[in-house]
Amino acid sequence: MVGRARLVLSDGTVMHGWSFGSTRPRSGEVVFSTAMVGYPESLTDPSYEGQILCVSYPLIGNYGVPEDTRDSDGLCSSFESEHIHVRGLVISRYSETYSHWDAVRSLGDWLDEEGVPGIWGIDTRELTKIIREKGVMSGKIIPEGCDESELDFYTSDNENLVAKASCNAPIHYGQSGKRVVLVDCGVKHRILRCLLARGVQVTRVPWNYDFSTLDYDGLMISNGPGNPALCGEAVEHIRAAYEGDKPIFGICMGNQLMALAAGAATYKLKYGHRSHNQPVRLLGTDRCFISSQNHGFAVDVSSLGEDWEPLFVNLNDGTNEGIRHRSKPFFSAQFHPEASSGPVDTEFLFDEFISKL
Repeated sequence: MVGRARLVLSDGTVMHGWSFGSTRPRSGEVVFSTAMVGYPESLTDPSYEGQILCVSYPLIGNYGVPEDTRDSDGLCSSFESEHIHVRGLVISRYSETYSHWDAVRSLGDWLDEEGVPGIWGIDTRELTKIIREKGVMSGKIIPEGCDESELDFYTSDNENLVAKASCNAPIHYGQSGKRVVLVDCGVKHRILRCLLARGVQVTRVPWNYDFSTLDYDGLMISNGPGNPALCGEAVEHIRAAYEGDKPIFGICMGNQLMALAAGAATYKLKYGHRSHNQPVRLLGTDRCFISSQNHGFAVDVSSLGEDWEPLFVNLNDGTNEGIRHRSKPFFSAQFHPEASSGPVDTEFLFDEFISKL
């Protein structure tokens, strides 16, 4: 804790608090999450690229940050990617003192190491209400002594954040089993771990890679940040894959890209879904699940073609939570069946996908 700081929103709202983490000023799209736990996983989730995250739960930092260890496949054991993706962190109360068997440093030290500013002492419930009423907006975290006029409000409306979050070249995991191509739009490492735990080998390719040149048994489209409409190259490759019959499974951004490839439209939500407690229902049944989510765009199901149908629906606001093809083994989920963090109620969708290979 090194002094005062301000959170400045593009609508003119100014909130005062204390700085922790990096003392560099940053701007980004301000969004909120109602998750109670899992800040190491959330901060490293590539879907938060370009955003300042407000965590509404009042106490953050009390269990510290684990060591950045890697498993035998080179995947992060405790994080969802190799670095923090949020542009800033907004919380109510920061616990500089932490206690957890797995912790090796404080949240503030970690943010400082990665050049990410944090601000605490903010009324996060009030900030959440502002975003719910006015929608997500750009904001700035300005530590004391920094000149606000030197920092423009950030907007990602026309920036392809998927290209920033994706890998740059193909990466192969596993040595045997069915072959899955994973289109990396900003994939969480837990998705890769869920696949590998089911005995398949995975080739992870960049978001715009022409995977038709590869020999594979199934295709997965990962989560990722930003506007799906800016990922035209990925959409074209997915549309070409629809001509075949190999199983396709999309998660989060993958749901939106699959819908665009099917001829549907997407739109930006007022404030998105970012939490561990989003209820979804499997259409045609009474089966409901609690899901982990992190997205700001949704699929317009009214624009789906006759070969497609919605698969899940959000029970809070009625928005789409997945689609499926009526005859081919293509399906998707807008939520995160791998969770990390959050409930694992829907991890069975990985089994569904693997069973179709």
